[in-house]
Amino acid sequence: MRDQALFDKIDLHLIRVLHTVLTERSVSRAAIRLGMHQPAVSASLKRLRDLAGDPLLVRSGSSMVPTEAALQMVEPAASILRAAEVLFSDARGFDAKTSRQTFRVAAADYLDPLFLPQLVSQIKTMAPLCQIEIHPLSANSDYQARLAQGDVDVVIGNWLQAAGDLHLGRLFEDDIVSLLSREHPAVRRGWDVAGWLEAEHIAPTPTHPGARGVIDDHLESMGLKRNITARCAHFGLMPAMVASSLLVLTTSSQFCARYVHALTPPSTPAGTDLSALRILKCPVEFPRMRYYQLWHERTHTSSAARWLRERIKAVAAAL
Repeated sequence: MRDQALFDKIDLHLIRVLHTVLTERSVSRAAIRLGMHQPAVSASLKRLRDLAGDPLLVRSGSSMVPTEAALQMVEPAASILRAAEVLFSDARGFDAKTSRQTFRVAAADYLDPLFLPQLVSQIKTMAPLCQIEIHPLSANSDYQARLAQGDVDVVIGNWLQAAGDLHLGRLFEDDIVSLLSREHPAVRRGWDVAGWLEAEHIAPTPTHPGARGVIDDHLESMGLKRNITARCAHFGLMPAMVASSLLVLTTSSQFCARYVHALTPPSTPAGTDLSALRILKCPVEFPRMRYYQLWHERTHTSSAARWLRERIKAVAAAL
């Protein structure tokens, strides 16, 4: 009887507050994400503490951290919310015009810079009442756990080998090229493998000691190493850094082409190339970059999740 009485005090909204507070690790950030006033979230957290017999969130220096008991609640809470989200929507079928679904997409920032804006635009046009959250994706993100826990619906990126127990949909392939300033000597003289390796390269900041991306993994497999003299955690800022230096950025052709156009003055007459950037073929042979969307079995048959995956596929095809 005690367990039943406890269960009767728990509603779905309380579970949502629990999950949001624990993942945000902040009452104020949770209030913003939930669209609630902070005192209301604090009151709900007090109820949750009373029900759990545990403080759940405790102060550590200037921040808050979940207790051990709270950490064990995160995945079950996510499972409950995900199950509730699809409980009736899938029975009715997904209606983009009336649904209030929240879509959560984790994506790498080295994608074509038009990809995510066009995806958001298409979703908001076709499903105006739905919400969409774009989450960052770094090289060491545990995307498998995030998908399994329902933190995200789809992960988009490129991997040499994705987790084997996830569903995978191919989006597109792209060549690997080098982006450099129009003033770089290689634009006039060209380069060979030795010259390319010796050039000053810019690369993403490692997410953890020893971390490498697909470019350096491939070079190592060939017994080669390039001269990286600059690193940046924000991929979208690198083209501007390249434009005003002798740095070389090596990545997908489509990404580079977008920035060549973006850094051309808008008043440039048609047919005139005044871009600060140039694209050169790499003298080192790289396999093509393959971009995928990954999803978990838990959302494989969800009509809403299928609709999202179709939108992602359509945007990738259009690019």
